Amino acid sequence: MLNKIILSANIALRLFLGVMMLLGSSKKFDVVPSADTMLILEAKDAKKAQELKSNPDKLKRKNYIFGMQQTGYAWQLIGVVEALAGILLISQIFGFLGAVICLPVVLHIFLFHLFLEFDEVGELIETALLLVANIWLIAWEYKNWKHLLINKIWEKREKV
Repeated sequence: MLNKIILSANIALRLFLGVMMLLGSSKKFDVVPSADTMLILEAKDAKKAQELKSNPDKLKRKNYIFGMQQTGYAWQLIGVVEALAGILLISQIFGFLGAVICLPVVLHIFLFHLFLEFDEVGELIETALLLVANIWLIAWEYKNWKHLLINKIWEKREKV
């Protein structure tokens, strides 16, 4: 009975994490404004520019995301990885692979909120829960990947 509850919870966590990754990836493929366009937009809206200057934390966040967008690949690459991980998680068949692919992305999102958006406590808690769910899904499959960590030859040496 307990095993069925845990298996159902794992399925629900995979679906939840997969949907969150797909939703996050959908925002990464919008048209990215060029640096010149952003300067013109900021110059036109003096109030917004002044607000950013007076709030260095918000300016750091905007500059970080804008910098990734301006590379021409980083922002979109994160979106592709999020979409891939989301599809694999939702498929359930490749859920473990999806969780492994998803882990660095979720860790990055959590660290972004921890260091650059720490004033948004709700989002920090949400991303922390996503990270914990992701770690749980990987840890649950430990019996399937522990052989990658434990070398059979090393085990024989320890017995001697």
